[in-house]
Amino acid sequence: MIYLALGVAVWACAHLATTLRLGFREALIAKLDANKYKGIFSLVMVAAIGLIVIGWQSTDSLHVYDPPFWNSPIMIVFMWVALFLFVAARAPNNVRRFIRHPQLTGVLVWAGAHLLANGDNRSLVLFGGFGLWALLEIILINRREGAWTKPEPVSLVRDLIVVGISGALVVILMLLHPYFAGMPIQFGA
Repeated sequence: MIYLALGVAVWACAHLATTLRLGFREALIAKLDANKYKGIFSLVMVAAIGLIVIGWQSTDSLHVYDPPFWNSPIMIVFMWVALFLFVAARAPNNVRRFIRHPQLTGVLVWAGAHLLANGDNRSLVLFGGFGLWALLEIILINRREGAWTKPEPVSLVRDLIVVGISGALVVILMLLHPYFAGMPIQFGA
């Protein structure tokens, strides 16, 4: 469990240090250059993911609570919303006119959905940790940046493209879930 918690903490702290503008990022960029900084940050993220994977695999799963949506098709809806928001963060669309931080909001939906579907100790650390990190990021970025200027409306076609891409991603991730999560997606008892 220590590796799992450490991996989530490394991920969160590295991102929060940048958000809080503690000067680490600027100092490293000034000393190295932007590309070397990005390389180091990427290595830290890979290390965090490695710790998470090792921690997940080495920790025994202990029941903590009975999840309300285990094996429920509603999870597909939650995951589609999360992936829709992830995709919306990277492309021009009208979602960005209503949600200031679509990617971080997508992380919150993803984490919340998994907490509603999994009632074990590992899930609480992983999904609870990522959900808490995303919420803190949203609050801190909003505080730092002040008032939100909404983007101009775009064509409905752009929204439909985001819907299609996120729908395809849901299907792909459902098929691959047993391989990267070690657990097939099942519906029903």
